[in-house]
Amino acid sequence: MSTLALPAPSRWPKLTPILLAGAVLVALLIMLAMPLVAILGQAVRDPATGALSWQAIEQTLASPGLLEQLQRSLAVALTTCVLVVPLAYAYASALTRSCMPGKSLFRALALIPLLAPSLLPGIALVYLFGNQGMLKGLFPDGIYGFWGIVLGEAFYTFPHALMILLTALAVADGRLYEAAHALGANGLRRFLTVTLPGARFGLISATMVVFTLVITDFGVPKVIGGQYSVLALEAYKQVIGQQNFPRGAVIGLLLLIPALISFAVDHLAQRRQQALLTARAQPLQVRAQPVRDGLALLFCTVVAGSLLLLLGTAVAAALIKLWPYNLSLTLDHFDFSNVDGGGTEAFGNSLRMAGWTALLGTVLVFIGAWLTEKVDGARRLQRPLHLLAMLPMAVPGLVLGLGYVLFFNQPGNPLHGLYGTMAILVLCSVAHFYTTAHLTAVTALRQLDREFEAVAASLKVPYWQTAWRVTLPVCLPAMLEVARYFFVATMTTVSAVIFIYSPETTLASVAVLNMDDAGDTAAAAAMATLIVASSALACGLFAILQTILLRRTQRWRARSE
Repeated sequence: MSTLALPAPSRWPKLTPILLAGAVLVALLIMLAMPLVAILGQAVRDPATGALSWQAIEQTLASPGLLEQLQRSLAVALTTCVLVVPLAYAYASALTRSCMPGKSLFRALALIPLLAPSLLPGIALVYLFGNQGMLKGLFPDGIYGFWGIVLGEAFYTFPHALMILLTALAVADGRLYEAAHALGANGLRRFLTVTLPGARFGLISATMVVFTLVITDFGVPKVIGGQYSVLALEAYKQVIGQQNFPRGAVIGLLLLIPALISFAVDHLAQRRQQALLTARAQPLQVRAQPVRDGLALLFCTVVAGSLLLLLGTAVAAALIKLWPYNLSLTLDHFDFSNVDGGGTEAFGNSLRMAGWTALLGTVLVFIGAWLTEKVDGARRLQRPLHLLAMLPMAVPGLVLGLGYVLFFNQPGNPLHGLYGTMAILVLCSVAHFYTTAHLTAVTALRQLDREFEAVAASLKVPYWQTAWRVTLPVCLPAMLEVARYFFVATMTTVSAVIFIYSPETTLASVAVLNMDDAGDTAAAAAMATLIVASSALACGLFAILQTILLRRTQRWRARSE
C-alpha cells in the first residue's frame, strides 16, 4: 500500500525577513554607498583613457587658490562654532535650569530657522546691512565677506546645536548639586565641577554638528560671501559653472574629510559617555531665583529677537514694494511669472518631493529598523544595515548630490533612467536625512520589551501581525515625527539637490538661489517666505494628525480610573 507523503513545510515564511532586510540593504547601497564610490572613481580616473590616475587630485591640490579656500572654510567654521555653541548652551540652560516664564514659546522661536532654507539668512543680512540696508552703518566695510557668512551660518546652525544641548541638559542628578551645595561650593564652582562635566559630550556633539554644517554649506556664502570664496562654494562653481567633474569630485572628497573627522570625534565621545542618571538618582529641582530668572529671560529675548529679526526682514522684503525707498506693502513679488527660477511650478515640485520623501523615507526607515530590532530572522544583517544607516551623518549633502550625478548619469547604469526625474530627488533626500530618522525609529523600537515578540511567537501569531497590531501603533508618535522631519528637511534643502534637478523638476529652494543670482532678490525672499510658511503649515498639520491618530491608537497610555 502506498502512503501519501506530507508536503514539506515551506521555507518562505522564514526567508521573508532575510529577503526584506536584504532589499533594504540593497536600497541603501544604491542610495548611499554607490554614489560615494562614484566620487572616488571620478577623482582617481583619467577622463581620457579611463585608467587609474592621480592627475586630477595632484592638479587640484596644486592649484594656487585651494589652500586659501580651505583656510577660509576652516576660519568660518571655527568662528561660527565659537559664536553659536556658547549661545546655544546659555539658551538651553535658560530653558532647562531656570524658572523663567514662556519657556515653550522661546523654545519654539529658537527652532524657527529649521523651517527656512540656508539662503534666507543671507538674503536677510543683505537687506539689513548691505549697500542699501537700513543698518549698513553697523558694518562700515560692508557685510559681504567673512562676517556676513559667519552671521548667516550662526542663524542656520543655532537650532541644531540647541536641540543637542537641550537633550544634554534635560537630565541631571539632583544629589550632585545638593552635595556641592553642602560642601560650600558657590555657583561658579558648581558649574565647573558638576554642570559642565555632565554636559561635555553634548557640547562636543553640538560643536561637531555646527562645524560640519558650516564647512559643507554653500548657500550662505553664495548669497553674502562676496569675494570671500570657501571650499563648498568652489565645488559648486566647478560642477555647475565649469562642468569640471574631476576637480569637483576631488573637492568633494576634501569636504568629506572634515565631516568624517567630526563624526569620528563625536562617535568616540559618545562611546566614553556614561549614564548621567542611575536607579538612585533624584531629579534636579530648579528653584526660583528672581535675578537669575530675569537675566535668563532677558538673554532668551535678545537671542530669539535676533532670530526673528532676520526672519522678519526676509518676510518684509517679500512684502515691501522697493526696499528701502518705497516701503508700501505689495504682493507683486509673489508673482513669479516675470522672473527666472521656476516660480510656482518649482514650489509645487518641492511640495511633491517633500511629500513623497516623507512617505517613502518613513516606510523604509521603519521597515529597516523593525527588521533588525524585532525580527530574529533578519538580525544577521543588523550590523551592515546600521553602518549604512549611520553613513549619511558623515556625508555632506553637497558631496552626496555630486555622487548622484556621477553614479546615476552613467549611460551603462541600469538606473540611468532615473536621472533628471522626481524619483532621483526623492531618493537623494531620503538618503541625505536617513540617519536622524533611523536613530529615532531605533530608539522608539528599543523601548518595547522583546517579550511582545516572544509571546506572539508562542501563540503562533505571525511576526507581521504583531508589527501591525502592536509595534506600529506603539511607535506611531515616533513615526509621525520621522515623517514631519523628512518633509520639512526636504522642503528647505539646497545642497543635496543642487546638482541633480532638471528644468522640469526645479525646486523652490533652488529657485531662491537662481532668483538671487539673477538679481531678483525680492522674489527670492518671497519664495523663501513661501518655504517657511509651507513648512510651518506642515508642522501644524502633522500636529493635528498626530493628535487625532494618537487618540485612537494610544488610549492604553492613559491611566485607568
